Amino acid sequence: MKHLRILIPLITLSFVLAACSSDDDDPQPSGGNTVVNNNKNNASVQPELARLEFPKVKGGTSEVIIHATKDYGMTYALEWDHNKKAQRWTCFVINAKNRVKNWSRNQWESTSWGGDPFQIDPKVPINEQPPVYNEFSKSYYPGTTNVYYQRGHICASEDRVYSKEANEQTFYMTNMMPQIGNLNGKIWQKMEDRVRSWGTQNDTLYVCKGGTIDDSFNIIGYTKSGFIVPRYFFMALLAKNQYGYKAIAFIAEHLNEDHSKDNLADYVYSIDDLEKFTGIDFFCNLPDDVEEKVESNVVANAWGFK
Repeated sequence: MKHLRILIPLITLSFVLAACSSDDDDPQPSGGNTVVNNNKNNASVQPELARLEFPKVKGGTSEVIIHATKDYGMTYALEWDHNKKAQRWTCFVINAKNRVKNWSRNQWESTSWGGDPFQIDPKVPINEQPPVYNEFSKSYYPGTTNVYYQRGHICASEDRVYSKEANEQTFYMTNMMPQIGNLNGKIWQKMEDRVRSWGTQNDTLYVCKGGTIDDSFNIIGYTKSGFIVPRYFFMALLAKNQYGYKAIAFIAEHLNEDHSKDNLADYVYSIDDLEKFTGIDFFCNLPDDVEEKVESNVVANAWGFK
């Protein structure tokens, strides 16, 4: 496969969905009465860590940062590595409550500060974050002198348009990773558009996204001030609907090539594959039997792929 040098996508055509409760977000075991979960997050300090969109928290030099609004609750959460000065992942939920559109990014153009809402995250030390201006745009993709990085959203601005406050939070620099235009506005945007579409087709869509920061092979390089440039970007998705749970993953290599015309099926992986690739344990708060079923298979036709 041309897009990734080290993985072979796994698309299973068999229809395997785990049974779930129809009246709440707490999944039920597929058999018996005992819910077994040996790898769930410890949510004693931060109750949000028990939510289904959260992967297993790495801990150590990392901290989970949660942004929220009074009316809508959690906007998104991220795991910030204070040593690496980068986020490992961002997670959030798309559901009926937050699918509404009450704000447009175009409205920022009328603000007194010139329509640019990018800002420093008040919950992370300023010296750990990329500067708002000129850090990415004055750093260049390896082998080039004019292909600069954009401030690439991990939690997309368009996924948080239910309120001005929530949309504003997506412009924190902790939610940005350096991406060149041939990724950010091309195949990555195509993936984001598909995720947004899936968000309207399911009761709840649990989303976890990020760029690879933990393996030197999976890092392209660094910006001019030493901020990590991931070699790969990923999305892990868990959907809940009337039939149960299903999961899928995308991985895109950070290439200076326009792949916006590619078939998204070429970028599909199982969650198990993504976990092996990133070292991140996604959707760890699912009961073990449900997690095993949904993460080992990609039900292609259930996601609209032939």
